[in-house]
Amino acid sequence: QLQASGGGLVQAGGSLRLSCAASGSTFSRYLMGWFRQAPGKEREFVATISRSGVSTYYSDSVKGRFTISRDNAKNSVYLQMNRLKPADTAGYYCAARNTDGGGYCSAVEMNYWGQGTQVTVSS
Repeated sequence: QLQASGGGLVQAGGSLRLSCAASGSTFSRYLMGWFRQAPGKEREFVATISRSGVSTYYSDSVKGRFTISRDNAKNSVYLQMNRLKPADTAGYYCAARNTDGGGYCSAVEMNYWGQGTQVTVSS
């Protein structure tokens, strides 16, 4: 089970840190990712991090502004979001995939999903 938190309302240029806590003792076996979905749009890839945390990958739209990280001892993955833009407004979802790797992941590849946390960036 994945539980995302940390969303909220922020002005453009501001920052937020999302957290996703996983239950169970096998967290380190999963590649973790963040996705987002705006109203009327498809769920889109944001970032992934490998099981060990060594490899990360970002969509072009967030590269250089967002940072994904994980703490396997705390069964948690994080998304630090800086220099937020109104275009970043969406529901943000953490997800887990059974197989490791790196790079882009489509939503259909992910095996488990959290419930989402809303991020709203005002102009």
